[in-house]
Amino acid sequence: MARHSDAPPRRGRLFRLLWPMTSYLVTNLTVTAFWVLFFVLNRTRVSGRKNVGTEPNTLLLSNHQSMLDSSLVGLAAFYPRSLVQPRLLPWNPAAAENFYRTPILAWLADNWKCIWVQPGRRDLHALHRMIQVLPRGVMTLFPEGTRTRDGSVGPGHAGTGLLILATRARVIPVTIEGMRDVLPIGSSVPRIFKRITVTYGPPVDYADYLAQPRTRETAQALIDRVMAAIRAQGV
Repeated sequence: MARHSDAPPRRGRLFRLLWPMTSYLVTNLTVTAFWVLFFVLNRTRVSGRKNVGTEPNTLLLSNHQSMLDSSLVGLAAFYPRSLVQPRLLPWNPAAAENFYRTPILAWLADNWKCIWVQPGRRDLHALHRMIQVLPRGVMTLFPEGTRTRDGSVGPGHAGTGLLILATRARVIPVTIEGMRDVLPIGSSVPRIFKRITVTYGPPVDYADYLAQPRTRETAQALIDRVMAAIRAQGV
């Protein structure tokens, strides 16, 4: 189960005390509902799950098609094992404008293990928190920083490369297809009877970048390699 010390720091003492239990319950209940959406009401095919493993300090880097992508990427990799191994429930950096708009949504987001990210600027506080929690767990992240408008995979941001260099995380490229049909941009109600695919590739080898100076140029080159791996898997 999650550690008290990993609870959202801006929350009060009681919230942080109860957070390991509430996070486990809220997230697994939500994930179970999404499992019905993805695997019963839609047709979801998963390949390469064996590449993910269960090691801590694992970073699932995916292309981004819909607001439900983070649920799909973590669920398809770890459910139902997450019911008995709650440390497999991924952390999810999330845009404050989407996931922290109301007190209720913010409470849910904090229990979903979201990390508040301010839009439109380099959020060093969010990056520091990612560096703090990732070595003990798993994280889902979308290097593009925004959802695709046309289905293509855009460039990744150097900030994700800096996170990789700082944590030396095990990087799994993830490619999702079909989520634009399930929840298009501008839609709030998921559609059903669609076809979804999730592909987990082998870990990206970036040992050559660890020997280079930790600059934004190195970070950008590293994330460019990851994005190439994501594209090569099918989008």
